Amino acid sequence: MSTIDGLPPLREVIATHGLSAKKSLGQNFLLDLNLTAKIARAAGDLAGADVLEIGPGPGGLTRGLLAEGARRVLAVEKDARCLPALDEISATYPGRLEVINADALALDPLAHLTPPIKVVANLPYNVGTELLVRWLTPPAWPPFWDSLTLMFQREVAERIVAAPGSKAYGRLAVLAQWRCEARIAMRLPPEAFTPPPKVASAVVHLTALPAPRYPADPAVLERVVAAAFGQRRKMLRASLKGLARDIESVLQEAGIAPTDRAEQVPVEGFCALARALAP
Repeated sequence: MSTIDGLPPLREVIATHGLSAKKSLGQNFLLDLNLTAKIARAAGDLAGADVLEIGPGPGGLTRGLLAEGARRVLAVEKDARCLPALDEISATYPGRLEVINADALALDPLAHLTPPIKVVANLPYNVGTELLVRWLTPPAWPPFWDSLTLMFQREVAERIVAAPGSKAYGRLAVLAQWRCEARIAMRLPPEAFTPPPKVASAVVHLTALPAPRYPADPAVLERVVAAAFGQRRKMLRASLKGLARDIESVLQEAGIAPTDRAEQVPVEGFCALARALAP
């Protein structure tokens, strides 16, 4: 990759700019440019698309996205130490990379990007799940993005694609699979990162569906799922009793046995329950 863009290897970039990863920012740098290019390719055809990248760090994935043909990349980096390294990439790709020193949780991407938009990121571990839930639960659907290609701890990735009845099945699976096609695109060992995290990682690719699979009010569905999986070892009639006076009748109306547990209920069942509980 360095021969493609003429920029130095990432280890040299990190040494030049003194970019040791900060645990407080959830940083783990991916230094293999072959891997970052592979992640960029996992997002599909980038030509003609704007890309939102969160937490670019020294810019390994950023370089992959640009080299793979992204029309434009918005890189949102909270750590100001990384900005000089990212500015060097911007100079190599004039007009195609915008770097913003900001908190991704406070940013409006549509103020900077033009659809179609793909989100591709090695997300900082400390905000990854919160960002995913926000992207999956916008006020209106379809969302601002066409697809999400995101690096998570492997455990989180498996929760996103989990099937009903599995230990990993929960809130993330329901919210993701209600409105998206979700699959694990890559798995990476700890030693692929600097410093190596204590757990393996995986890249999840989610494609937004034009409309949700089943009708449901998003706010009601979120409330139902949060209550159901907040006490997942309990029967649903116990974990959901605060949502309706006669929760057993509501469950039966939705075609769910009151003695079922949350992990037994498919996405369709939770949507039926949300409809039954809607005002």
